[in-house]
Amino acid sequence: MSARPEKVLQGKIALVAGATRGAGRGIAVALGEAGATVYCTGRSSRKRHATPGRPETIEETAELVTAAGGSGIPVRVDHTEPADVKKLVALIKRRHHRLHILVNDVWGGDALTEFGKPFWTTNLDNGLRMLKQAVHSHIITSHYAVPLMLAPSRVKGSKKSTRPIIFEITDGDAFYYRGNLFYDLVKISVIRLAFAMSRELRKRNIVSVALTPGFLRSEAVLDHFGVTEANWKDVGKRKNADKNSNDQNDAPRDFLVSESPRYIGRAVVALAADPRAMKKTGRVFSSWALAREYGFTDLDGTQPHWGNFARKKYGQYKICDDRFYSYWAPGLIDLIFPDWF
Repeated sequence: MSARPEKVLQGKIALVAGATRGAGRGIAVALGEAGATVYCTGRSSRKRHATPGRPETIEETAELVTAAGGSGIPVRVDHTEPADVKKLVALIKRRHHRLHILVNDVWGGDALTEFGKPFWTTNLDNGLRMLKQAVHSHIITSHYAVPLMLAPSRVKGSKKSTRPIIFEITDGDAFYYRGNLFYDLVKISVIRLAFAMSRELRKRNIVSVALTPGFLRSEAVLDHFGVTEANWKDVGKRKNADKNSNDQNDAPRDFLVSESPRYIGRAVVALAADPRAMKKTGRVFSSWALAREYGFTDLDGTQPHWGNFARKKYGQYKICDDRFYSYWAPGLIDLIFPDWF
């Protein structure tokens, strides 16, 4: 089993937008493992559930953060509402005067996505709602949160100024099409958002990256397979182990390469604690690649590598590499107006 990580983020203030379940919860708890104070936000609270059929709440996430060694603070926020986000950031400023880590993980699009259907036959209202929930919410949150990350500060007990970092949580570390027009727009848009913010923040010592998990063993996915975190490997005993459903990637053999939400959480911690993270700004990274680079493991001590598995089973695909990014910068605006940012 993996040993509990060191408290490398002791004294840091983090906001995980969309911390109710899935990757957001895993990230929040991993930040707690590292000693951070974590604002766990979302719309599902014990007083008011927002996602039909899902029992998870922000209060539960906050309690898990505190149990892991950090300090979890639940705040009910609708990140598509600017007034809600503005009020949240004012609260953080009043209590802590500073924000070091921002994780934009608001999603909520699973029930809205119609994989494999042409865009002219899908539900337009659901598609537009997906963009609002998972792209607009990220922009709104960054708009209000980044000013709280700009001023230099020192973490108690450290002689060095901290380097704030923004994470955009996505799906996939490549530019390929993702099976549904609106889903594709969301996941590519937040990668591009990380890049665009990095261009405007590069002289302000703030890192902005996108990050993807592999086959995420979220609460909903465990329910889909009818297992728990304690017995999830039993799925591998089922027949037709290599067969996916018509509308989703759920082959039992693929699921055996899945990762817990804590894995991407530990990727967040590794980047947030890396004094050289600025070298990575503006790019998208995977949990499995960062695990090899930084040496962290999943809860069971393994290092799942979805990329290698997918290439071996389904074939080669290109990821965003140095050559890909060479087309992004410098751009024409950088050359014409080098002093803008």
